[in-house]
Formats: sequence, structure tokens, C-alpha cells
Amino acid sequence: MQAFIVRRLLALAPTLIFASLIVFVSMRLIPGDVIDLMLAQNDVSGGQDRAAIEAALGLDQPLYAQYFRWLGAALQGDLGRSLWRNTPVVEQLAETLPITFELGLLALVVALSVALPVGVHSAMRQDSLGDYAARSFSLLMLAMPSFWLGTLVMVFPSVWWRWSPPLEYTPFFEHPLRNLAHMIVPAALLGLSLSAVTMRMVRTTMLEVLRQDYIRTARAKGLSETLVVVRHALRNGLIPVVTLIGLQAPLLIGGAVILEQIFVVPGMGLLLLEAVFQRDYPVISGVFLVVGVGVLLINFLVDLSYGWLDPKVRHQ
Repeated sequence: MQAFIVRRLLALAPTLIFASLIVFVSMRLIPGDVIDLMLAQNDVSGGQDRAAIEAALGLDQPLYAQYFRWLGAALQGDLGRSLWRNTPVVEQLAETLPITFELGLLALVVALSVALPVGVHSAMRQDSLGDYAARSFSLLMLAMPSFWLGTLVMVFPSVWWRWSPPLEYTPFFEHPLRNLAHMIVPAALLGLSLSAVTMRMVRTTMLEVLRQDYIRTARAKGLSETLVVVRHALRNGLIPVVTLIGLQAPLLIGGAVILEQIFVVPGMGLLLLEAVFQRDYPVISGVFLVVGVGVLLINFLVDLSYGWLDPKVRHQ
């Protein structure tokens, strides 16, 4: 087990370096750069020419030199400073990361709260009215992206009922109820979108597991249907579902980027959008590095959970 953990942790480093290189280079290939924006918005004094600004920001060096300088500093915990605010990127991430984490966690809770019971019920009542309704609901959620639903929630209730979701963010520890009132709508929309695929996977795996011989044996022993499903079927059917949840981590973060802008949630998604518009390269690289670490750690935890869900799985 320890050897497995060490191997997986060592494999994270080259993956993160390769991903950071792609982000670092691709952002600088976008037409227009931060110098053009600064000159256009008169954020620098007229006596400074383009070369002086590039030298002051460290953008006059070759691209490979900029990358290795950034990588060396990142390995020491320094992700640079914002080109516009001149504040450390680490401080901006420390302010926005907990907000995005809260939104993602609430969305995951909503997704599992819907997908698990509905998927299990749909499998146990195959081809019933409830099964058809659950499958229709999942197809509907797959066809409607979360950002489109978010736009509808923002527009139509305000037109029809003169109501709109609260848009003023309050930190959780300052006022938990106000915080949840602001976060619950985007979290519910993101969670419902994620629940569609998970629900169908739960139904498919449960249908397969419920037909196994050991399930028939458990029923023949006189165990109740609830005990058979919870103790024997559900645990063995969760491995593909857990894998799917790990694969949905990038979708969870990607959906949060747009919903944070729609509902004015000051998380990493909103920070990333502002940085992309302003070509704030250190902030963009820092956000993608944190997102990459988060996605890899989630999939690492998914791999570790296999041994708990199925004793036959042993990490060597």
C-alpha cells in the first residue's frame, strides 16, 4: 500500500509540470498581450515605452526563460505577483480557493443526494413509471448545461415574480445562513447537472450487480430487500460510480467558473475569468496549477477508495 501511494505521488509531478507548460505557452499565443491592454487603458505613465514596461514586468526575456523562472519560484511556493494588482498570487488564491471549494462540495452533495437514491430505485423498479421518469430527468439534465439553467434562474423569476437569487456574498463563518442562501442556487444547478451521468451509472451498475449469484443467495437466506441492496449490492456497485465522480472533477470545476460569474460568487472561477480578460499570466498559471493539483488529488483518493469498497482490490 505504501509503495502504491509513493508511486502515485511521484507520478503527479511530471503531470503537473507538463500541464503547467501547456498553460504557460498557450496563454501567450492568444492575440494581444498585457502590455497592449495597459497602454490602451493608460495604466502606465506616458514616458514609459513598451520596452521599459516589458523589462519592468520581466516579459522581455525569452519564453523558456520566463517559464523556468516561474517554475523555480513555484517549487518554492511563490507563484509570482499579479501584473495588474501587484499582489501575490498566493494571497489571491488563498482568498478565492475556499469559496470555490465550498461551491464544489455543495454541488457534489446535491449530485450524490439525487443520483444515488434515484439510481438505486430506478434499478430496483426497472421499466416502471419511476424508472422512465428518472431516465427522462437524467436526459433532460444532460441536454441542459448548468450555465444555461443559471441564466434562466437569474432572468425569469425576476420577470415573473420580481425575485432573483441573492448576489451579495457573505463568508460562511461570518453568517452561515446568508452564505448558504447565496451558494445553494448555483450549487444546486451544478449538482443537478452532475447527477445526470452519475444517476445513469448507478442504475446500470446496480442492474448488473442485482443479477449476480451472491445476491440470489442473500435473498434465499431470507434477508430483507433493503439489507440485500445496502449491504451487498450497493457497495459492490459503487466502484464504477466512484471512478465516474473522479472523472467529473474537471467538469465540476469548469462548471463553477461560469456559474461563479453568473451568480457573482468571488471564487477562483471569477478570478480566472478576470485574469484571462486582462492577460494576467501569473494569476492564470497559479489558478491552473491549483486546479491541476486538485484534480489529481481527487483521482488519487478515488484510487485509494477501491480497496475499501471492494476487498478483492489490493494496492500493491
